[in-house]
Order: sequence, then C-alpha cells, then structure tokens
Amino acid sequence: MDYTHFISERSKQRVVSPIRALNPLLGIPGMITLGAGNPNPTTFPYESFQLTLKNGEKLSIEGKLLEDALQYGPTAGLPALRSWLRELQIMEHNPPHKNFEISVGTGSQDLITKALEMFITPGDNVLVENPAYTGIVSFLRTLPCKLIDVATDADGIVPLSLEHVLSTWHDLVSIPKILYTVPTGSNPTGVSAPLKRKREVYEIARRYNIIILEDDPYYYLQFTKPRTPSYLSFDVDARVLRFDSMSKILSAGMRLGWVTGPKQLIERIDFHTSVSNLQPSSISQAIALALLTHWGHTGFFAHVDKVSRFYEEKRDVFLRCAERRLKGLAEWAVPTAGEYGESLWLCRDGE
Repeated sequence: MDYTHFISERSKQRVVSPIRALNPLLGIPGMITLGAGNPNPTTFPYESFQLTLKNGEKLSIEGKLLEDALQYGPTAGLPALRSWLRELQIMEHNPPHKNFEISVGTGSQDLITKALEMFITPGDNVLVENPAYTGIVSFLRTLPCKLIDVATDADGIVPLSLEHVLSTWHDLVSIPKILYTVPTGSNPTGVSAPLKRKREVYEIARRYNIIILEDDPYYYLQFTKPRTPSYLSFDVDARVLRFDSMSKILSAGMRLGWVTGPKQLIERIDFHTSVSNLQPSSISQAIALALLTHWGHTGFFAHVDKVSRFYEEKRDVFLRCAERRLKGLAEWAVPTAGEYGESLWLCRDGE
C-alpha cells in the first residue's frame, strides 16, 4: 500500500534526530560514545528496584535491566519489551500482513496524537465517530482540520452513515483520509462493535481508501468471551494503525501504550518522538517488562480476564440500580466492555 497520499507535509519533513540515530550503536560491547550525551551511570544513586506483587511475589530490577531503565533508551522502546508485545500481537490478533512494527509510547494518547499530526494537512477532513472520546476530539480541534461526524448506535459506527458521508462527498481532493474509532467499550457510550459491523466498516474503508485509527484501550476488558476480533486481525491491506494501552490493565500512572501498524507509518511516529519527548520512560518500561516476563503471556491473559470480570461485576450492580431508579425516565445501551461499566450513557426517553 502506498502511503504517500496520507502523509502530511509536516511529517514528510521529519527525519530521525542525528543524536537518536546513534542509539542502536551504543549496545555494541565496548562501544564508548563521546557524542550521545549519556550521563555516566556510576553517578546514579540506585542499586536495584524491588517490586512486591499483591500475591506476595517479589520481582527485582537490577543488572542489565536496571542499566537500561536508568539510561536514555531506544526511541521506539526497549527491544525486549517490543519483542514481548510483538509476540502478544501475533498470538492475539495475528495480523494478515507480517511487515508490521511496534512502537511504545508515553501512553497510547501520545502515539495517537503523533499519528494524527502525521496524517493531517491544513484543510483536511477527519472522520470521527459521534460521540467520541473527548481527549482526542479536544486535540483534533487544535489542528487545522474539520471533524466529520459518523453516526453510532448500540453496535458502534453505523456503516450506512459512513457510506453516506463518503458517497456524497463533493470532491475527491478533500475527501477524508482517516477514520478515528474506539471500537471496544467506547468512551463515553460503553458500546462495542461486533465483528460483522467491523468488517462492514473495513470494506467501506477499502473502497474509499481510508486509514483506520483503531484506539482500543478496553480491548482486554471485554465482558464476553472469546474477545471480538480487532480490525488489525483482518487488515489485509495494512490500512489499520492499532493503539493499545497498559493504563487500564496494569497502571495508568505508568503512562505506557503501544502502536502496531505498517513499518512505513510507525517509522514516522518514531521520527516525531525522536525530536520531542525522545522516548517513553525506561523505568516504566522496565517495570512492565519485569512483570510481563514473570507472568509470560499465559499469566498476562489470566490477569486481564480477572480485571474484565471485576468491571463486569461493577457493571451488573450499576445496571440493577439503573433499572430501579431510571427505568421509564431514560434509555441506555448496556456496556459490553471497559471500566465504564460503572457509568451509563443516558438518553431521555424519546430522544
């Protein structure tokens, strides 16, 4: 797939920072750099980090992992963490196109905003489901673009609405190039798109050459099993950028997320990072890596299943309260995923 048409002029001018380009060379045994600006690690006051899990198990961050945690690191994240996440994406989503890359960011929103700046040229039109996550909508309103609403219902984006917007567009020059969606446990409605609906949306994206930004922080908090497949899982064209988050399943304060997608696009996000915040926190990455390595993928899946059951139970309590107090006064869709099972998107009856 040719992405030239999608990349903004600003992003086309981005190249990797010369200093950051040296980073891969620093891992060569015996390499001494005089130009990278790395502080001497002997001046750091830390000997090790000790983590105690809720079940009493203890983890240590020391040796090479501690060295990596305390020093400047790769723009896209620690190689061992990216390798673990790549294995996870193959196990869970198995993308049809194998030329995909992963980049770790300071939370998924960090990566989404960089992706949006990569795509949006002044005057562009951007497809956004309505209602949509206010954090991204607020960011988009600071960019020189127009937001084009796409209707949603209890199953997420309405394909007829998306088709209508694109089929009736007045000219090919300004037709939208990207679609932003939260397909699982959407914030604020809590609804999730079933596989059939996702496939319909994807086919429309193929016909009109749209890139899908799949913002999916609640994917592992689905209340029904097996989990509904992602857009990434059937992305035969490599037109999906998928954003995952550790905030909802490990810790929000770690500020870690990751993006999966075509190498050509991930590279441009990394170019942006290399001249802005340089990298995600190596300490947060080391904590996550120590835990995920300890668990293995089997332990990770067991953990997220436990978290999803927790929120499902909260949702059920909230629904019983709503039935008692709000029935006849308002309507709502039953949340099928996410932490927003403890709240409802309410509409007054008849509206």
